[in-house]
Amino acid sequence: MSKTSNATGLTDAQRNAVAELMRVSPIADELGSRFTTAGYELHLVGGSVRDALLGRLGDDLDFTTDARPDDILRVLKGWAETTWETGREFGTIGAQRHGMRLEITTFRSEAYDGVTRNPVVQYGDSLLDDLRRRDFTVNAMAVSLPEHRFTDPYGGLEDLAARRLRTPGTPQESFGDDPLRMLRAARFAAQLRFAVDPDIVAAMTSMAADLDRITVERIRDEFTKLLSGADPVTGLRLLVDTGLAARFLPELPGLKLAIDEHAQHKDVYEHTLTVVSNAVRLEAGEGPDFILRMAALMHDVGKPATKAVGPDNRVSFHHHEVVGARMTKQRMKELRYPKDVTSDVVKLVALHLRFYGYGRGEWTDSAVRRYVTDAGDLLPRLHKLTRSDCTTRNRRKAAQLSADYDALEARIVQIQEAEDLARVRPDLDGNAIMELLGVPPGPIVGRAWRHLKDVRLERGPLDRDEAEAELLRWARDEGVI
Repeated sequence: MSKTSNATGLTDAQRNAVAELMRVSPIADELGSRFTTAGYELHLVGGSVRDALLGRLGDDLDFTTDARPDDILRVLKGWAETTWETGREFGTIGAQRHGMRLEITTFRSEAYDGVTRNPVVQYGDSLLDDLRRRDFTVNAMAVSLPEHRFTDPYGGLEDLAARRLRTPGTPQESFGDDPLRMLRAARFAAQLRFAVDPDIVAAMTSMAADLDRITVERIRDEFTKLLSGADPVTGLRLLVDTGLAARFLPELPGLKLAIDEHAQHKDVYEHTLTVVSNAVRLEAGEGPDFILRMAALMHDVGKPATKAVGPDNRVSFHHHEVVGARMTKQRMKELRYPKDVTSDVVKLVALHLRFYGYGRGEWTDSAVRRYVTDAGDLLPRLHKLTRSDCTTRNRRKAAQLSADYDALEARIVQIQEAEDLARVRPDLDGNAIMELLGVPPGPIVGRAWRHLKDVRLERGPLDRDEAEAELLRWARDEGVI
């Protein structure tokens, strides 16, 4: 074990590790004994050891061994409830027992050839060599099973106590093996609030272009974890400062080009990071909401493209929410996010300005109904995004905006209770429309239905006679009857 100057921190870490390892040891030690009997080593390794030391070990455990994949499967046979081989080409066999997911990987030496996006896997026979190829020192620790012998050749325990991120070898060597590790450094800064060693930051900056060798799916998954971390803003700043964001999310550094219209922030970039922080705060212990955070991050990306300076030298960004929604859709499509996630984020970006103007008393009940109906299931998130977007330093203005939104939310509740806005439908259904107009199923019925829904939003609920009269009036105007 490496020496350290932070004895109290290490004692706490070791105490956490003992408690966590005791929790999983019935399975881990049992598995270790099976490997030992078969003539192989088995070690709990990497993130599992780190998280055990932090007192946050989950039910997904990572192991490393000198056994090859076929040997691993033989050891697991009759013991694991199920096994899978999706990671076999990387030397990894998965298994499950008593609700725990286990991944067992052969000692290996892994590197990218500098041309393709796929790692070249070579099996190894040494635990120390396996640990050296890992991304950071805090992930280069191992605990043997069932003996519980601790191996820490690169000072990971000391770095963990100091909450510091370093690489086992040089950062250039680590990032050359897998450029995604540069994103992972930013993710650990966001997720674990670790300070990133200056040598790592320098290497991230000089090697940012190497990220282009990584598949977009791996980049997306790492970025999603970063944005869902406890402190995403720290990770986002690191991505921008090192030039990594420009490789896969250029809209973010691009915000620095758009000075905000009220000169309340150094630039729209700083405003955006504040909005992300506000959104995290408004989650109020409900857990990270990626859709809300991504909408907060992207809500103003349309500003650089819509920036204009008027005769009075005031800067404006007219319709930036429309342009921003389009840009968001394209970027998330390129990052291959699921369509439903993309759709929700895009809708929030498109709607984030809708509230402004409410305080001037211009909103009718119809406008409130449309606000609720257009937001749909996203209304709670839209509330949070709109409140997060208020970053003015003018306390009186901030208080007024907050009061205005309080009033809008109260008004929404009032109308919802009276009209059940969550299920707004026309006052006549398709069957009634066909019967009254004497038409078969087809486009006319759809047009009539949409018209009656617009009337419902504009005027509120109609009784049967009013609805039928409105339908017949529309049909005459449209030449249907």
